[in-house]
Amino acid sequence: MNNRLRLIRKELNLTQEMLAHKLGIGKSALSMIETGKAALSERNKNILIQELNVNPDWIERGEGDMFTCRPDYTPFVRTSDRTLPVQSVPLYNIEGTAGIVPLFLDKKAITPVDYIHIPNLPKCDGAIYVVGDSMYPLLKSGDIILYKQLNNIEDIFWGDMYLLSIDIDGEEYVTVKYIQKADRPGYVRLVSQNPHHADKDVEIGKIRALAFIKASIRMNSIR
Repeated sequence: MNNRLRLIRKELNLTQEMLAHKLGIGKSALSMIETGKAALSERNKNILIQELNVNPDWIERGEGDMFTCRPDYTPFVRTSDRTLPVQSVPLYNIEGTAGIVPLFLDKKAITPVDYIHIPNLPKCDGAIYVVGDSMYPLLKSGDIILYKQLNNIEDIFWGDMYLLSIDIDGEEYVTVKYIQKADRPGYVRLVSQNPHHADKDVEIGKIRALAFIKASIRMNSIR
């Protein structure tokens, strides 16, 4: 399995640092997995399967194709992903602000419902609650996503997850999707994690606001 992880990384043209960032582990930890000194965790295996479309049979036993479908993924290193030891991220109720467009236009006019304090996160502009199940099981309704606002769609990295506001017949539709290249010029493809949600091509001009998802929080109740 460890050698297969290295093959996945090479096939995607990723450095150890890039894949380690995607898996949420350190570069040294990834190196230990690739050299057989440590095992691949179930969490990391699920990220490979769910986010990079790795075939579970291939990663477990080397059977079948490496990918269930070829991931539309561009390797990158973000200079903005340097973590902060401490930050206070405002948590907003987008229903109370009538969507993310008013929030992004004038954050100072919107009162957060709370603040999130988590050490060693990349710089985040804010956080909102997830509504809907289009990214299930990676995200479920009620989870909290922390985001970094983008001013230009040209700044996106294809294949990563974004918070979007889309104009549909004059109404704002807020969603969280993977953004991939579409076949039609002037459009992007919005892809869900949930297989019951079909991919959808959206005109770039219909995107009113855009933010990159930096982190997510899930609340688990113990009874």
